[in-house]
Parts: sequence; C-alpha cells; structure tokens
Amino acid sequence: MFDLLGITPQALYSQLLIGLINGSFYAVLSLGLAVIFGLLNIINFSHGAQYMMGAFIAWLGLTQFGNWIGSPGMQINYWLALLLAPLLVGALGVVIERTMLARLYKLDHLYGLLLTFGIALIIEGLFRYAYGVSGQQYEIPEVFQGAIDLGFMYLPKYRAWVIVASLTVCLGTWFVIERTKLGSYLRAGTENPRLVQAFGVNVPLMITLTYGFGVGLAAFAGVLAAPIFTVSPLMGADLIIVVFAVVVIGGMGSILGSIVTGLGLGLIEGLTKVFYSEASAVVIFVIMVIVLLLRPAGLFGRER
Repeated sequence: MFDLLGITPQALYSQLLIGLINGSFYAVLSLGLAVIFGLLNIINFSHGAQYMMGAFIAWLGLTQFGNWIGSPGMQINYWLALLLAPLLVGALGVVIERTMLARLYKLDHLYGLLLTFGIALIIEGLFRYAYGVSGQQYEIPEVFQGAIDLGFMYLPKYRAWVIVASLTVCLGTWFVIERTKLGSYLRAGTENPRLVQAFGVNVPLMITLTYGFGVGLAAFAGVLAAPIFTVSPLMGADLIIVVFAVVVIGGMGSILGSIVTGLGLGLIEGLTKVFYSEASAVVIFVIMVIVLLLRPAGLFGRER
C-alpha cells in the first residue's frame, strides 16, 4: 500500500519516530503547563523561556563552567545538568512566584498571562543579547552515541533515551498528583485552601513549590532537547505556541490529557509529514479548532 502512495516503509517509520520524539517534548512541556494551571490557575507564558534556560544551563555547564572557575578542563556533564538545570530554573520559578505571581491569584487569568509573557520576553532578550540567535551545538553524551538496529530501521540511542525519560517523568508526575496523599493535598489546596490549612498544611509553600516543579519540568525538557536541537534563545518561542495548543486540546489543567495528547499529536504531526508535508505545520492547530468547536473544555477537560 505504501508503494502505491510512493512512500517507503523506512520513511514512514522515520517520521513516526520523529513524531514520537516531538510528542515526548510536547508531553513534558504541556505537563508542566497543566500542573501550573490546574493547581495554581496561572497561564504560564514564560514556560518556553524556562525550557530554553534549561538547554542553556546544560550547554554553559559543558562549555563554559571550567573557564568560569579557572579550570578549563572542568565540565558539568549531561547527567549533572539533567539534575542541576531543573533545580536552578525551579529556584528561579520560586522567586518569581513569591515576588510577583502570588499577588495575582485573586485576579483574572489574563493578568498572570501578561506578567509571564513579559517575563518570557525579558529572559529571551537577555539571552539574545549575551549569545545572539545563531544557536549552539551540544554534543550527544558518549553513552548514547550510535544507533540500535531494529531490523526495519536504526533507532538512535539518544532518541530512545528521550522517549523513555519523558514517559517516566510524565507517568511519575501523574501518579504523584492523582494517586498519592501529596497530590490530594495539592488539589484540595487550590479548591479550599482554608480547609487544608486547618489540617496544618502550609498551602502558600505548597503552591510555591508546585510552580517551581512545573517550571523545573520545562528545564528538564530543555536539557533533553539540547543534544537534538540547536541551543538558541529562540528555541522556546518556536515551541511554546504548539505546546499551548496541546494543552488546550487535552484540556486545561488535565495531567493525563497533556501526556496523552502530547504524544498523540506528535505522532499525528509525523504522519502528516509523510502523507502531506505542507500541512504538518498547521495540523495541530486545525485539530485544536475542531476540538474547541465540539468540546470547548478539551478532550480530557471538565465542563464548568
């Protein structure tokens, strides 16, 4: 059948793999957005900039850290960056939430969106001023260099790692929020904070850490992306619009919806590149329009 359409099986498998990789990034990034919106009711438009910061922390740690401390041979390797970047960006998120976002919780969602959009422009502008827009290359870790022969195609080891790591983080986050006592406290704290505080839970601290965790997910995705995509100040801006579309389709605030929709739309985007490549850049937005017309709350969202 593929021969009749002028498509080779190898081309199909290759685009499905690319779609699954893109879907993994969509899932992790939209998960962070869903956590922040679902538990804090903040539309975090700075998510793309925080994703970019994660990639830059990895690159700077690998290429510049030794010069900063006067030991050119010293580096922050990939594994340390994968831990350090979410912590640093998450800590910045905590500062942003305490000093700025905490003042907006009782106001309309639009105020939070405008504030985070402004923060995104500031972060992006600072990195553009410091490093330009040409982009930097981050070397694939040695352990993931090469490919696995699956018989019908070669699967690059690093791409396989990205898929496994993304799924592990996404499912782990879903389990904590939906199936543990901590998750029940988080959900209850957004719906009835006074009641939760009566049980001795520090709700403001819990909300602050939730925002830090959400932006930490963005930084984690940025480190995963660094060896695949060019590390550039524009990398977050190019992706965040698509991720917002994923969140809207899955349902604003739906953890499971973000994961399933992110992976599914990545695969659909990959298939579209095979059969009608001109539509691959807009297929997600077409699906978003259809979903909003038929189910405004999203596929996994709750009608209000």
